[in-house]
Amino acid sequence: MSIERVDAVVVGAGFTGLSAAQELSRAGRSFVVLEARDRVGGRVEARANGLGEAIDTGGQFLCEDMPELMALVQARGKTLVEAHVDGEFITQPPLPGDEAERTYLGAMAIRERMNGIEPHDPAIAGMTVAAWLERQVDPADAKAGFRSMIEGLWCQALEKIPLWHLIDNDRRITNEQSELQYFLAETMQSLADDLARDLGGRLRLNSAVMGIEHAPGGVRVVAGGRVFEARSVLVAVPPMMASKLVFSPPLPDRLSRALGVWHSGVVIKILVRYARAFWRDRGLSGMVMWRSLPGLFACDVSKDEVHPALVVFIGGPLALRWGGLDDAALRTEVMSRLVAAIGPEAGEVLDFSFRSWIDDAWSGGAYSDLILDVHATDAEDVLLAGAPPVHFASSELSPSFPGYIEGAIVAGRIGGRKVLADLQETT
Repeated sequence: MSIERVDAVVVGAGFTGLSAAQELSRAGRSFVVLEARDRVGGRVEARANGLGEAIDTGGQFLCEDMPELMALVQARGKTLVEAHVDGEFITQPPLPGDEAERTYLGAMAIRERMNGIEPHDPAIAGMTVAAWLERQVDPADAKAGFRSMIEGLWCQALEKIPLWHLIDNDRRITNEQSELQYFLAETMQSLADDLARDLGGRLRLNSAVMGIEHAPGGVRVVAGGRVFEARSVLVAVPPMMASKLVFSPPLPDRLSRALGVWHSGVVIKILVRYARAFWRDRGLSGMVMWRSLPGLFACDVSKDEVHPALVVFIGGPLALRWGGLDDAALRTEVMSRLVAAIGPEAGEVLDFSFRSWIDDAWSGGAYSDLILDVHATDAEDVLLAGAPPVHFASSELSPSFPGYIEGAIVAGRIGGRKVLADLQETT
């Protein structure tokens, strides 16, 4: 195998890896970014639907309270599309308007109460979110709304999520505007593509990393039939995927255990295209939450009057149940529920496209990895410390907006600066 020598190797070309690469580039360091896929973006992705239109099949939304992502959008000249939220919000099974609002407010009150608990309070040690929720005295509808909200956001069953971990994550998600405020007319993938173009030949696609070895003066990374010798490496992939890499010698036990407690969320994302936004004519927002099917949610993602569309998210345990269906059966499950919620016109579709993020080959799943070991309270700190010259970065480890594109950008910049500090010390 041929050998290429660089200052640093970045493993993964999602927004974390791309943001780290920006830091290294600005500092004038030599580096390569190794990406297993034939594209950049990671859990951000765009594909053509059946009408030939580019649609976001991965991460899509942002809001004005995400400063780093908003700055990138502006700098790269992207077009913000404001999500349509005017009109009635529908719950399924149906609730009268006043009762639906009380249920939503009740679910939010549960979330606020949860976030008032200190993550490391001994009283919640070893407790899952489901166990804590069972102890609450709120109305059943409010508790069902809370479950649907959390399982939809984090794509895991409440019975698996440690309470302390959810609190810690929720506290770092500080937006006051809805995270569904905007999306990009050009797709979020186009923003990742813009960042990738800046890298030129320093980006290597179709280069799955086979192993990371310690070597004199740094590390040796094997990928794409080549060997890269570097003084430092940043593993910029989700923790669960990082746990699958082969390290030689093996990582310290504590670090290996910290990688092993993360598990990816499971989600299926569906885009349904229509000839017109008929729901708006009826005073509906297009938002639907199924209380009886936690993790099922729909909203309006029409780019303009010419491209009316609803996106449907299926997350958590429901995604696992429906993920085993064939394409026709999945469409039947989804469309029957849309018709029941917003009327027979919902069945008059121009296109039905979906992307399953269950057991994705190079990201594990979506939208984020979560710690599913109630006792692994130090796992994140251990990963952040890494084992220099081997460092880890991902949206999950971000001090702000973990699990979001904003978090990936922040984490990537922090990871890039850690690598630069490594290089400075060894100069």
